[in-house]
Amino acid sequence: MSIWIRITEALSALTSGEGLAAVFDRLRSPPERSVAFTIAVIALGAKMAKADGQVTRDEVTAFREVFQIAEQDTAGAARVFDLARQDVAGFDDYARRISTMFADQPEMLCDLLEGLFHIAMADGTYHPNEDAFLEDVAHIFGLSEARFAALKARFVPNTSPLPYTVLGIAPDADLTEARAAWRKLVRDNHPDALVARGLPQEAVRMAEKRMIDINRAWETLSGKNA
Repeated sequence: MSIWIRITEALSALTSGEGLAAVFDRLRSPPERSVAFTIAVIALGAKMAKADGQVTRDEVTAFREVFQIAEQDTAGAARVFDLARQDVAGFDDYARRISTMFADQPEMLCDLLEGLFHIAMADGTYHPNEDAFLEDVAHIFGLSEARFAALKARFVPNTSPLPYTVLGIAPDADLTEARAAWRKLVRDNHPDALVARGLPQEAVRMAEKRMIDINRAWETLSGKNA
């Protein structure tokens, strides 16, 4: 069964009044976790896209870049967007439910937030309301300020691109600590690790840009201290 059919069925249950908690409770185990992850990106992405007062074609395109939609699944994907727009639940309801679901896999929450940053920056601007939205979601997810800053630095222009920020370490950290942080990020963002976390195959592509930034940060620090 196509993932888009499974997603549509889950969102249909939402709009028919089954309730957010009940639907997500059915999606706790693999492979359904990939459905839950995709629903979270759709729902939170749609609500965030409205944070700056409008939903642009660029933002819709950005979602399609994260989730490659085959031609035969286009109608199903459109149905998902329609259902997401009809749902009146607040973004915090989704964020809390998905946070609980992936409490044992906190890296999944970072993956999700990264997808939201990708959508937020699709129109070339980072609106203050989008920043506030993402900060709220990060807080609900339990992400530290340093982790949020690291994500933001990789996506938002004019945000400090300091390698320490990208690696999520203190500016006074020594090279040994920097190397340990870099190695952990490399392990956590390896494609096999992402698949093991239950990410849809399409979302694994986000790790490609992430790894470029992570490796560049380490190269900058190690070169400086060589």
